[in-house]
Amino acid sequence: FVREDLQLKAPNSMAILKPLKLVITNYPEGQTEMLEVSNNAKDESFGKRLVPFSRELYVEQEDFMEVPIKKYFRLFPGNEVRLMGAYFVKCNEVIKDENGNVTEIHCTYDPETKSGSGFTGRKVKWTIHWVDANNCVPAEFRLYEPLILDDAPENEGKHFLEQINPNSLEILQGFIEPTAVENAKPQDKFQLVRNGFFNIDTKYTTNEKLVFNRIVPLKSSFKLK
Repeated sequence: FVREDLQLKAPNSMAILKPLKLVITNYPEGQTEMLEVSNNAKDESFGKRLVPFSRELYVEQEDFMEVPIKKYFRLFPGNEVRLMGAYFVKCNEVIKDENGNVTEIHCTYDPETKSGSGFTGRKVKWTIHWVDANNCVPAEFRLYEPLILDDAPENEGKHFLEQINPNSLEILQGFIEPTAVENAKPQDKFQLVRNGFFNIDTKYTTNEKLVFNRIVPLKSSFKLK
């Protein structure tokens, strides 16, 4: 019931846990606009907030594939998606480093497709979240999984110290939008879009850096044997 309870109490925020730079090449350089987004998709009483948007953004690495698999509708060369609360963008170019790793994706946007404008000229199959690369807050995100792998058949009869999950904690360095956390304090809880429910850590958070602990993902990973 934790997930259902938090869904009605925790305000939404956009955060990027594994950042990939997205540059909108036809967006005016030096321009920033404030876009209105909902604070809680399940409860309108939470109201709305303004989020900065400009030419350079961060998106999740998993929201781009250079060679897409079947039924992958997110960003790939030639494909168009909606940026949540913003515009349609189309991927045109992929920038790589000397080792062949993708470091940036270059897109163009259609100003007529702004969210809330009533645009109906065409549809896209996917919406992705983002943060403004020039107006975001660095943050650490801690993702927890079960400490003991006690449901694996090969572990039956083993001492619990032999069943420690080596991947019980994953620490990621990413970014979060500034508006939602400008007055945040330890133990405040947020629903980070597509990443789950988090609270601000009381031990590791400092004035210079926010640390978020994931309470639960958006969907349960529990499966019956």
